[in-house]
Amino acid sequence: MEVLRITGKGITTSFRYPHFIQGVHPTFEMPPPSTIYGHICSALGEWFDPQGVWFAYCFRFDAKFFDVEHLHIVREVKSRSKVKGTDYPLATEGNINPWKREILFNPTLTLYINKPEWYEKFHSPKYPVALGRSQDLFTYTDVEVIKLIESDQAYFENTLLPYEMGLRVGAGYAVLMPRYLDYERGRAPVFERYYVLRRRVFSSDLIKIRGNDDPFWVDPSSEEVKGSKLGLAFHSFVDDDGGTTMAGTS
Repeated sequence: MEVLRITGKGITTSFRYPHFIQGVHPTFEMPPPSTIYGHICSALGEWFDPQGVWFAYCFRFDAKFFDVEHLHIVREVKSRSKVKGTDYPLATEGNINPWKREILFNPTLTLYINKPEWYEKFHSPKYPVALGRSQDLFTYTDVEVIKLIESDQAYFENTLLPYEMGLRVGAGYAVLMPRYLDYERGRAPVFERYYVLRRRVFSSDLIKIRGNDDPFWVDPSSEEVKGSKLGLAFHSFVDDDGGTTMAGTS
């Protein structure tokens, strides 16, 4: 299977939990699928039909820390007050609220997309490359089309796995993430359960499930560890299959 592989690096990034409004904003340790969708859109320069688009990634960072940010809450002023020292009417006023943002330092993303025809789009992205917040600028260090191969052996690390994989991995943790934002319905979010895996797990260590011995997609150019190459867990944005697959399909 031919895929587009994009590698990008940045200084900081943060993926805010959507249900935290004020006070403290923790970050996901992996970019949610909805973030990946927006990232792809910024390179293409338009919203694309997510049907049939699959992606996998490997995401690393060196450290986590908290920073203090200021939220400017502005409201309309309906009185006849004027801007101090002028005759101009006062239209808005607000307060500055400090809050803590959790940030990931020195992130690296290797993104695989089943759209090799987007090669030129990522070589010359339409909008500034960012991952997470708009100020979290990224630099693409490598963009190329590669051919994945199927293998019965693989290792997985620093990635997002199907939720069901948690029963087989014995490492990592479950998380609820925004899978897709429907821009045709006012950015209505669709959530999905996933499994965050940071440490290395080999396919030989996975708990076997009857009828689920299909081969894995692996990156043949990745580092070889104990005879295995990096396995990829592909996810979809809208396909009605639970959103994820790990097995290779010819």
